[in-house]
Amino acid sequence: MADFEQLTTADGRTLEYLDSGAGSGRPLLFHVGTPNCATEFSFISHAAAELGLRLIGYSRPGYAGSGEQRGRRVADAATDALSVLDALGIEQFLTAGWSGGGPHALACAALLPQRCQAAAVIAGVAPYDAAGIDFLAGMDQANLGEFGAALTGPAELTAFLEVAGAELSQVTGESVVAAMAGLLPPVDQQAMTGTFAEEMAATFRRAMSAGVAGWRDDDLAFVTDWGFRCSEITVPVAIWQGAQDRMVPFAHGQWLAGEIPSAQPHLFGDEGHVSLIAQVSTIFADLIELADGR
Repeated sequence: MADFEQLTTADGRTLEYLDSGAGSGRPLLFHVGTPNCATEFSFISHAAAELGLRLIGYSRPGYAGSGEQRGRRVADAATDALSVLDALGIEQFLTAGWSGGGPHALACAALLPQRCQAAAVIAGVAPYDAAGIDFLAGMDQANLGEFGAALTGPAELTAFLEVAGAELSQVTGESVVAAMAGLLPPVDQQAMTGTFAEEMAATFRRAMSAGVAGWRDDDLAFVTDWGFRCSEITVPVAIWQGAQDRMVPFAHGQWLAGEIPSAQPHLFGDEGHVSLIAQVSTIFADLIELADGR
């Protein structure tokens, strides 16, 4: 097991990060979902290790051991990513983001093109103001309530998340599927079992250990200007999305695939939000090929 490390950012915040996998391997910065924090999911770390990747992650501001950063935008992830990479002496890197981590991986691709060699977005959301799609269409009622609160304002969103966060702070491997029932189609319920469910519950509990500030600021960042345009990304980007996804509707992946000039789409009719990440070995292998063919 890797140990959590901390650094102090240029603006005085504490940022928690995790450096695991092959120390001399090709660096892969993995952005976790929402709500989540730096963690060592065994199936992700094993997939990275088998491919000789040095897996690195960090907790976004407000989660677990990372200090809060009110008013942060998605683009700010690039600055925090640089803080971690520079602390580790890393120049060139690959990046990937699952779910709420997807936009933050795109921030690295958009704003660090000289250092980011390729990116993968796994069931990641599109910008709220994306032309041609309804951001909320196809989401489960739980997500509709959450983003509805986010669009109303920080106070309303905080009140909403404190109720949901109280449940997540106590969730177990046995109860995690029930807690997310409406968000999980059958294909995802089949994937959310065993060790995966236990590790997911553990990281939810840890993510909520510092309260809901990180979750709140993720949601607010998603529905405001990201600080960059997807259409200006030049780094190769793989877009992975499933049509059964009730958390991030299929239209988001389709939009990203059509908007990013360098996008390589992997769109599946029979995958969901959780079942898609089960393909992480294939996703990481594809990411390496994408970078090498840049």
